[in-house]
Amino acid sequence: MRASRCTCPPTTARRAPHRLHPRPLGDDGRRPPRRRGAVRDRGPRALPPPGTHTSHSGRLSDGLEGYARTLLLAALRRDETALERYADGLAAGVAGVWPSIEDRSQPLVEAASVALALRLTRPLLWDRLDDPVRQRAADWLADALTAEPWPCNWELFPVTVGGFLQDVGHEVDASRKAIDRGLSRIEDWYVGDGWYTDGDGRKFDYYNGWAMHLYPVLHAWLADDPRLLDLYGGRLERHLADYARLFGADGAPMLQGRSLTYRFATAAPLWLGALTGRTPLPAGETRRLASGALKYFLERDAVDADGLLTLGWHGPNEAFLQSYSGPASPVLGEQGLPRPAPPAGPRGLDGDGGTGPGGTGGRDHAGRARQLAASVDQFGRPRPPPQPRQRGRPLRPVLHAPRLLHGDGALVVVRQQRDRRRRSEPYGDRAAGGGEGWVASRHTAADGAHVVSLVVAEGAVEVRAHLVVGAARGRPCGSRGGGRGVGCGRTRLPARVVGGRRCDR
Repeated sequence: MRASRCTCPPTTARRAPHRLHPRPLGDDGRRPPRRRGAVRDRGPRALPPPGTHTSHSGRLSDGLEGYARTLLLAALRRDETALERYADGLAAGVAGVWPSIEDRSQPLVEAASVALALRLTRPLLWDRLDDPVRQRAADWLADALTAEPWPCNWELFPVTVGGFLQDVGHEVDASRKAIDRGLSRIEDWYVGDGWYTDGDGRKFDYYNGWAMHLYPVLHAWLADDPRLLDLYGGRLERHLADYARLFGADGAPMLQGRSLTYRFATAAPLWLGALTGRTPLPAGETRRLASGALKYFLERDAVDADGLLTLGWHGPNEAFLQSYSGPASPVLGEQGLPRPAPPAGPRGLDGDGGTGPGGTGGRDHAGRARQLAASVDQFGRPRPPPQPRQRGRPLRPVLHAPRLLHGDGALVVVRQQRDRRRRSEPYGDRAAGGGEGWVASRHTAADGAHVVSLVVAEGAVEVRAHLVVGAARGRPCGSRGGGRGVGCGRTRLPARVVGGRRCDR
């Protein structure tokens, strides 16, 4: 049964004792300012995990991130004991602890997690709150309906908030407008075959699955809207046919894109397809892919000695972070943890539909290559949150290589343009810039040099070649990316620079 479809009357539902006890008024009729460090309530209103790392949004916003993302984890687990404490935190947070939701601010992101958690657990949490707490919470969330998002997957955060507020009857018209506006916006970014670009241009990464598909499909499913579910669920189903190829036989997701510290959130579209019945994958294969990704990271120091998720890909590694990454950012990996109830029949989630050794990982695609509809842009995105410069490394022109990204021989032919200011384009006899086992692109570097890049793959072997024309003599150049430091081998060969100097691959 879908939790959000509960019909409990909001004013008569059984409530847990989640009451806010305000400070007494002063002689002037106002509440005195709270002393620094005072605790407003016993609930987890904000949860900044231990450590010194802070996002560019600051510690207060990071604390809200910690609350919102762990609340969603408790909601996905339907943990009533934990939800009772989060109800206390919600009452305190919306009474003035949490930062307000403003244009293009991180609280807009976290508001979506709060709203989704409340929608998933409405009879367990929302319907048990006191009326004043619900009113303050709804008012705080409602700011997300009109806050301006960044023109990317952020457009779906007002959709998610609007879906919940519409369900509970708060600002229904504004909620409907926010939903329509966000869903209309992503239509401009759908390129076909189940792929969205994360904003204008060619920005394809894991946000395609854990955001661009996740939020619309969940909204349609929770709203019980068959028309929207057919539209977005059909796209998800088409996407999963390609997506299953992005996992190696050891469970490793393809190393690609930003926000990689979310790790096993890469499994989110897999369980989403199983949950909604919109997947071409056998149920056993879904289980193997999702559990394989989780096992892959748990065996590689994703969790520290204190049981906390680390900031990085395997263990702690700040090279995988962006300026918006907060100490609780890895908790978004919760999106890849839910496991739907097994369907009837012998091929349920514990059935024999999966392949791959050891009960984990994807199919063996060794020796195969497939060109996707998406041209992958590893770091491209709309303006902020910005990508910080790598610490201690001088800036240099980068060869924007097209990529054939693969793990354990499961090859996927894609293209990449790394610098959002220097767009690459397909190159070659074919308009698509690629064929069976090869792909090519060209771009103009920052100093005006022209670069043609070719990648050829056979089996699990990838060879890249770059032709650079017009670079200043003596100017350094190089090609980066593709799994450095995580067990991927590479051979450095000389590359000829026409009009410049020789440089190593």
